[in-house]
Amino acid sequence: MKKVVIQGVPGAFHEIAARSYFAPGKINIIPCRTFSGLFEMVGSDPSLIGIVAVENSLAGSILPNLTLLRDSKVTITGECKLRIGMNLLALPGQSIDDIREVYSHPVALKQCTDFFKLHPKFKITPSDDTAMSALEISNRRQKGAGVVASALAAKLYGLNILASGIETNKRNFTRFLIVESAMAAQTKKQPIMKGQGKATLVFTLPHEQGSLVATLTMLAGKDCNLMMIQSNPVIGREWEYLFFIDLVFSDFSKYEMAIEEMKMTCNDLQVLGVYREGEVYSEENASGGEINDKNKIIELWNR
Repeated sequence: MKKVVIQGVPGAFHEIAARSYFAPGKINIIPCRTFSGLFEMVGSDPSLIGIVAVENSLAGSILPNLTLLRDSKVTITGECKLRIGMNLLALPGQSIDDIREVYSHPVALKQCTDFFKLHPKFKITPSDDTAMSALEISNRRQKGAGVVASALAAKLYGLNILASGIETNKRNFTRFLIVESAMAAQTKKQPIMKGQGKATLVFTLPHEQGSLVATLTMLAGKDCNLMMIQSNPVIGREWEYLFFIDLVFSDFSKYEMAIEEMKMTCNDLQVLGVYREGEVYSEENASGGEINDKNKIIELWNR
C-alpha cells in the first residue's frame, strides 16, 4: 500500500487528488501540518510519496510551494488536476442565517469572493487547512461557525452542506504535483518516453537585454511548448529573479538538446522533474476516504 503524505487531514482536497490519482489502488494517507514538513518527510524517506498543490486556475501559482520544491530533495514524478467544488459546511441544524464566522484556508477563501459578497455579515477567518477546520468545528460542536471545504469533509465529520458550488468560477481547477525523494525517483525511473512529456524547470538569467526572449525562442525552436512561467525574486540578490517554467514536448531528444543549450545560457538551472502530463479529475473520482479516530488526527496535527 502506497504511503502518501498530504498537507492537511482526511477530507482535504489534497486527499481527494491523491485518491483520484492513485485509484483504484488503496493508499495510506499521512497528514502533515505544513508543506515544508511534507517536503522534509518525503525527501528523507524513499518509501513516502507526496502530493503538493502548485497552481489554481483562479488564485494563480502557489509561489511558496514552488520555492520549497526548488530547495527540497524531491523530484516531480507525476501530475494531476482536480476540479475544485467549494461548499459551505456547518453543524446539523444550522442554517446560513445562523452563520457568523467562516473558516478555511486562504486560497480556498479567495476562490469564493463572490459568494461572500452576498453575505457581508460573515467574518472571514483564514485557517491552516480546509478539512482541519471542518474537523475542529465538528469536535467542538461550534454553532454559528461555517467552513469552506469539500463534500468529503462534510461526510467524514458529520457536517451539513448549507451551500454547494460556492466557488466564484465553476472552471476552478487546482494542479497538484506528485513528488518523491531523489533516490526513489531514480529507482523508479521509467524508460525515456517517446511520446509527449512535461518538464518543470527553474533558472536565473544574466542581466543581458533579451536573455529571457532568447531562451523562450530557443525552446520554441526545439518544439517545446511553454505552459507556465512564473518569476520570483532571489532572496539576497536584489533585482534578480528565479523563473519557474513548465513545458511540454513531443520529442524527448529535442527536449534534451534544449536542456543542453539552456545550461550554456542560463544560471542555476535545475530540472525539477520530467513526467507525463496529468489527467483532470473531479471529487467523484476519489475512491476510499475514511477516518479512524478524530482525536488522533488532531493530536498528529498539533505536534
